[in-house]
Amino acid sequence: MERLKAMNYKLDEIMEYIEEEDAKFIRLAFRDAFGVQKNISIMPNEIRKAFEEGIPINAKSVEGFENYKDSTLFLKPDPATLAVLPWRPDSGRVVRMFCDVCTGDGNPYEADTREILKAAVRKADEAGVEFRFGSESEFYLFTKDDEGRPTDQPYDEAGYLDIAPLDRGENIRRDICLTIEEMGLTPERSHHERGPGQNEIDFHYGKPLKAADQMTTFKMVVSTVADRNGLYADFSPLPLKDKPGNGYHINVFAQDKDGNDVVKYAAAGIIEKIRDITLFLNPSDISYSRFGNSTAPDRVNWSSQGDSELMYITDYHGKTRVELRSPDASSNPYLVYALLIHAGLYGIENKLELPKELDEEGLLLPQSKKEAGKIVENSEFIKNILPEAIVNKYLIKR
Repeated sequence: MERLKAMNYKLDEIMEYIEEEDAKFIRLAFRDAFGVQKNISIMPNEIRKAFEEGIPINAKSVEGFENYKDSTLFLKPDPATLAVLPWRPDSGRVVRMFCDVCTGDGNPYEADTREILKAAVRKADEAGVEFRFGSESEFYLFTKDDEGRPTDQPYDEAGYLDIAPLDRGENIRRDICLTIEEMGLTPERSHHERGPGQNEIDFHYGKPLKAADQMTTFKMVVSTVADRNGLYADFSPLPLKDKPGNGYHINVFAQDKDGNDVVKYAAAGIIEKIRDITLFLNPSDISYSRFGNSTAPDRVNWSSQGDSELMYITDYHGKTRVELRSPDASSNPYLVYALLIHAGLYGIENKLELPKELDEEGLLLPQSKKEAGKIVENSEFIKNILPEAIVNKYLIKR
């Protein structure tokens, strides 16, 4: 067990690894309502307690958990997410596991967004549908000043698919990809994007929970590697007003129990429900300034051309490729994938047909966070999926 990759280890195997590899700290990670990663570190002698009883946290201090009737919630680690933090020393190694948030009686906490995604996957399983998601996430690299504070100066002035020396982010992307691989994940490709200092790293399709965990790990690794190189990684929707924004493009795969491709039905469902779910795919005020900027969509439409539409749908090697282009990386991937599953199932169960391609009479996406919030307030679709604590948190934040 020289190098531990992320897979489904049992407790005894984890204990053995911790002892053999001199792992001194176990980082238990979870997310708040907005997908911001939080963590608590425990010592090796607490790991059995973590699995059996959970490690307590103060619920009142976590965004989205404040309304829980008690003050304490518990973290229970998921062994399938075990990974070494490669940038920590080999002696006194640090390992990380994502956790499920549970109540005192051991049941899942309803406002834990990881549990919300698990519930969506269970519903899809009951319907005999398998979903997978792939991500294409963009980010800017900015320099820091002498005090270590981020500036608005991009790390380079390169453009789309440029190479070194114009592209100064090449080595950073390489370090990110190698680090992610050490943690048991496999990036698909990387390149410089359109904006100065803007980069993109893509992941192939994965099961929903793994894809969401992967996105959380990815953002942590990008930020860490950038910082270790004296840079700041910015995933915000529009870091520079006159330059391309950062998209979080999501590739959607769906098939039924007989192996039939049903992703066009799913795509039609997502298109029909996109205005209902936009607040959660685009949760910050600046998210709406990105819409219509450069190639970011601002209309509820689709095409097979791959330009500035909401959804890019085409045939690729005999299969349908669906790419949703409106989300940005300020969103919580667990909520995003959960809502896409529910919207996709709505389309599949009703066998919805796609609207006319590039329909110029189609609706606009919400033009502000306030507008998106008003749509959510009147959405039975959202009320039937998300707990009130999550909905209210997003509405209050608008």
